[in-house]
Order: sequence, then structure tokens, then C-alpha cells
Amino acid sequence: MEEAYVRLLCPECTKGWESTPSELPTHDSLFHCPNCHASRRLAEFTRTDRDLQTLKDLQ
Repeated sequence: MEEAYVRLLCPECTKGWESTPSELPTHDSLFHCPNCHASRRLAEFTRTDRDLQTLKDLQ
């Protein structure tokens, strides 16, 4: 079985990256950008609505 990936984008520094849902906290948890350390809910880092839905479905 292939692992799904969620695309993330920091709303402050615009750094983009991918991660598996199992490596991330829940969508409503506080998350910190690994680049600029901006703190927001993880849902605000998801690149698209589809990425957010994938995150919710697989957690």
C-alpha cells in the first residue's frame, strides 16, 4: 500500500514541503514551520482543500 502525502505551505515564509499524515499532529493542533517557526493551526499550512481533507481522513 502506498503512503499518502500532504502538501504543506507556510503562509508566512512560503516554504513548501510534503509530509505523511502519520508524521503530523491533528489538523486543529498548533504547528510550527520548520523554516521560520511561524505558529498556526496545521490546517492553515495545508496547500489545498484536498490536502486538508486527506489529512483529516487519514488521522
